[in-house]
Parts: sequence; C-alpha cells; structure tokens
Amino acid sequence: MIVVPGPSSMKLGEQIAALLGMKRVAVDYKNFPDGESYQRLTESVDGDDVVLVHTTYPNQDKRLIELLIMIDGLKSLGASKVRVVVPYMAYARQDTRFREGEVVSIGSLFKMIQSAGADEFYTVDLHKEASLSTFGIKARNLYATDVIAEYLIHSGLEEPYILSPDKGAIMIAKRIGERMGAEYGNFEKTRDRITGAITVRGEKVDARGRNVAIVDDLISTGGTIANAAKILKDGGAKRIVALCSHPLLVAGAYERMRGAGVDEVLGTDTVESEVSKISVAPLIAKGLQ
Repeated sequence: MIVVPGPSSMKLGEQIAALLGMKRVAVDYKNFPDGESYQRLTESVDGDDVVLVHTTYPNQDKRLIELLIMIDGLKSLGASKVRVVVPYMAYARQDTRFREGEVVSIGSLFKMIQSAGADEFYTVDLHKEASLSTFGIKARNLYATDVIAEYLIHSGLEEPYILSPDKGAIMIAKRIGERMGAEYGNFEKTRDRITGAITVRGEKVDARGRNVAIVDDLISTGGTIANAAKILKDGGAKRIVALCSHPLLVAGAYERMRGAGVDEVLGTDTVESEVSKISVAPLIAKGLQ
C-alpha cells in the first residue's frame, strides 16, 4: 500500500504515510493560467494499492474536480485499488430535500466518486453518516471526538462543561464528555430555510464561573458559536473555547466568535488553517488498518 497526498492535503498525507510506515508518492501539481488543474504522479503506481488523501475545503468545486481527476487518473495509471480519504467532505450539509425541487448534492457527489473508480471511501465527521448509504462500496465515517477529547484533557481547561450549540451535534458533545468524564448538554438552534438566519436559544445550562467547551462538527461563519457564546457569557461563563472538526472559518468568522466572548478557537487539520492544532492523522491511519 502506498499513500498519495493530494494538493489540498499534502501535510496530512505525509503524516498518515509516516504513521503507517508506507511509501509516499508525490503529485506534481500546478494551475494553468486559465485556472485548470495539472497533475502528474512522480512515480509509478502500477499494481499498487493506493491511499489517496485529498480534502475539499473552499474552493470546494475546484477541490472536488481535482479529487475526481485523481481517482480516475490513478486507475488509468494501473493502481489495483484506490482507497479515497476525504477528511472534510464538501456539500455534506446538502443531504436532505427540504423544499420542492432541491437537489441532494452530497448523494450526487458520492455517485461521482464511486463512478470515477474509488474502491473504498473514508471521511471524518460527515454531517449525517446515513448519507454514506448512497455508496455501493465500503464507506466509513471516522469520528474526531477522541482526538479532540485527548487534546482537551491535556489543555489545562479545568472541569469543562461540554456544550453542543444545537441538538444536531449533541452526539459530539456526548462522546467528548463521556471520554473526559465531563458534564455535557446542548442549546437549541433554528435556521430559516430561505434566508439562512440562525437563532440560538439557551437551555438549562448553568455556566456561572465555569469553563465551557463549545463543540461542533463544522464552523463556517461562526454565527452559531457566537450566539451560544454570548448566552454563556451573559450567564457568567469563566472561559469559553470553541472546537470543531472542520474549521472552514469563512471571512470574519474568527473575529465574530472572539467578539462574542470566545477565548480560543481550535480545529483539526481536516481543513488546514491557523487554528488547526489537532491532527486527525492518527485517527485516519488507524481507520485504514
């Protein structure tokens, strides 16, 4: 088995290869002046079992095209098997038809990945694990909660309350809370399906004088976290840390959360950013074994 790090996951791919003691084959990658991607494998993969590691953070559409081209390219170059690892899977939140005429985008993308030649598929903290049923191949969702909990245990955050900003992420708070032996719970979030406006309502969480870790699968605009942090601060929280698997942090997200009272923002390296201090490399390496 060899590891091929895609252009969006070079560092993470190298770490996974090192942990597995596997050979790494680099991709010679560049953009043409018109924006088209160019890819060339620097070594032969003929007859090899290949682990392709390529995440799909923004620009998502470009990253997805790169992924599909690489899968098909590996197969055309003779790879006997292609295990596709997409640490952050774009479009995963588009998993349900809420309004008439809507396209379930994640299902369409999974069909494309399989059609391109993927033999196995792995991702981290998919928005809804049930979406993987679209695949006709082995597909696994890996949970980042263990590596996040381990980080929190050694962070010095004393007796934290683990909070999900909505019911949708309560299982994340539950797994981390149980791993740490900490109390956990959730707030309630509602989203307008047309405008996208978010409202967060505090449940029975006594935050007075307490450290709170707000946990979620993904932070994009930071609005949900900011709303929860404001409620916690108004309730007397001592220190607030926001943690997530996928720190997309679109423009202004970090400042929005800090302005609402979040003391620190942390994420994993499924998306490489300035806050990606928790690595999922051990999690993925274990999942591939």
